Amino acid sequence: MAYHPQQGGGSSFPMFFPQRTRGFAPEAASSSSFSPFRENQFDILEWYPQFQSCVRYFLDHAQYDGPIQAMAAFINIQLPFQKSPNPIASSRLAGSSPGVPSPSSPAAGKLPMPNQLPACVSLNPYIRRLVATGFDFPGVLHGFFGDNWALGIGHIHEVERRNYLFAAKSSSWLDVKSQYDMPDGQSVPFLRPLQNVTEKEIVSAEANWSQWLAMQDWMIGPRNPEVDRDTQIVVKDEDD
Repeated sequence: MAYHPQQGGGSSFPMFFPQRTRGFAPEAASSSSFSPFRENQFDILEWYPQFQSCVRYFLDHAQYDGPIQAMAAFINIQLPFQKSPNPIASSRLAGSSPGVPSPSSPAAGKLPMPNQLPACVSLNPYIRRLVATGFDFPGVLHGFFGDNWALGIGHIHEVERRNYLFAAKSSSWLDVKSQYDMPDGQSVPFLRPLQNVTEKEIVSAEANWSQWLAMQDWMIGPRNPEVDRDTQIVVKDEDD
C-alpha cells in the first residue's frame, strides 16, 4: 500500500491508493508514537480535554474529509454521519447556544455540565479497526483525530495494540477476526500483523501477559510472585 500527499485541499491526511503495493510516507514510520503506556504517569483529568478535542475533530472535520471517507470504506467501517437510523453529524447538540465555553476550554475550567454535553461517539471501534488492518500509523491517526491525537487517544491506541497482540496469542485467526467484526455488515475485510512494533512495546506486552497468566493461576494479592525490580513482573512460562 502506498501513501502520497494529497494534491490541493487542506487535509493533512495522506492520500491512499489501494492499487499501489508498497511504501509508506517516511513520517509514518516513526516509532516515537508507540512508546508503551505507563499508567503511573497518566493523569485522567489532564487527558480528558485532549480526548474531547479528538472527538470534536473526528466528528466535525475528519468524517467529512474525502481521504478519511476512502479509508473508512476500504476498511469497511461506517463513519458517524453514515450510521442509520441515528447519524451523528457533528459534536454539537442541536440548539446548543453559541458562545458557551467548550467543556475542554480554559474558560470552562471544569468537567462538562449536562446541558453542555457533546454528541456521544466511541472512538475505540475506529482505533481497533485501524490497528487490526495495519493502518494505525501516526499520519493516519492524525488524519482521523487531529493535532492532539497523541495526547487524546494515544494511550487508547497503545492498549488496543496490546490487546491485538493478546488476541493473536490466545486465539485462532478465525476467532480473532470474529472479535474484530462489527454488526451491520461491517466485518473486518482483512487482518494484518501489528505494524511498527518496537522491542520496548513487546517487552511491555510480555510483562502484561505474564500478569494475566499469574491471575489465571490465582497468583495475585498475597500469592503474588516476587517481582523483579526492573521488569516489575516475573516472566511466567505459559506451560507452567
